[in-house]
Amino acid sequence: MMKRRQFFAFAGAGLGASFLGGLGTARAQVPPLRLGVLSFGTVEWELAAIRALGLDKAAGLAIDPLKLASNDAARIAFLGDAVDCIVSDLLWAARMRGEGRDIVFLPFSASEGAVMRAPNSTIATVADLAGKRIGVAGGALDKSWIMLQAYAQHQAGLDLAKAAMPVFGAPPLLSMKLEQGELDAALLYWNFCARLEAKGYKRLIGADEVARSFGIEGSISFVGYVFKRGDAQADERISAFAGISRQAKQALASQEALWTQVRPLMQADDEATYGVLKRTFIAGIPSRSIEEERADAAKLYAELAKLGGEKLVGKTAALPEGLYWTGR
Repeated sequence: MMKRRQFFAFAGAGLGASFLGGLGTARAQVPPLRLGVLSFGTVEWELAAIRALGLDKAAGLAIDPLKLASNDAARIAFLGDAVDCIVSDLLWAARMRGEGRDIVFLPFSASEGAVMRAPNSTIATVADLAGKRIGVAGGALDKSWIMLQAYAQHQAGLDLAKAAMPVFGAPPLLSMKLEQGELDAALLYWNFCARLEAKGYKRLIGADEVARSFGIEGSISFVGYVFKRGDAQADERISAFAGISRQAKQALASQEALWTQVRPLMQADDEATYGVLKRTFIAGIPSRSIEEERADAAKLYAELAKLGGEKLVGKTAALPEGLYWTGR
């Protein structure tokens, strides 16, 4: 049961949301936003905060979540018009817009993955990955893997794809294999890194550090909400959701009591895991302006297009104009 102090924290936030979203309740109700979400994904955390604070009601926007099994399933549902919005990768969103689809991208998280190693590992630099078994989540065209290869070549003259023994697979399996000692290191998504970190595993290098080696000035949200546009009502839904998403993130960053609503969704079996997951999520909340994000994203996208070619970005060699949602 929610403690009295927690109740008043939520109530205060809800009143603030009502004030901020007052104009939203005054206007006509827009059609529900059909949002595709992955089961146990971090988008569920934000949705829990939105519901607890009543932000959706204050903005006059009903959110209709549809749980999906995988990223591929989410993209199929989005392209098949089963949902209006999903959370997906910036590169995929850019590729879709480059192919002529009227979609926009709203940054969700700047938390990035990392190369993880065992607590007692002797691996100290990227050069030490030579001859080692390294798990890679996301496949041979994963952006972090491509960037890591370029980084290793530039920093150590190392062709990582040949010098190491990459093993591609699903993040849960690779994480388990690293714990069992069947892998020497693993390049994993941030939430799997956080769980390993809580068990004493160490980061060799993060994807954000690799990105900075390409001249990127700040953090980039490579994961974001991807919306369909098409008419004025669609834009109204996007604008309303962008506002309540921003308010929910601000509340998660500042209100400890709100995490009591989120924790049951986190699959955190102990305090250490809960603490690292929460800290990393908050650290990844986008804080830069869209203009700053877009400038750095365009720079890195151009580098990735050179490295990965059409297999990675299709025929969209440059970040498309109008990709980021700017409120208009």
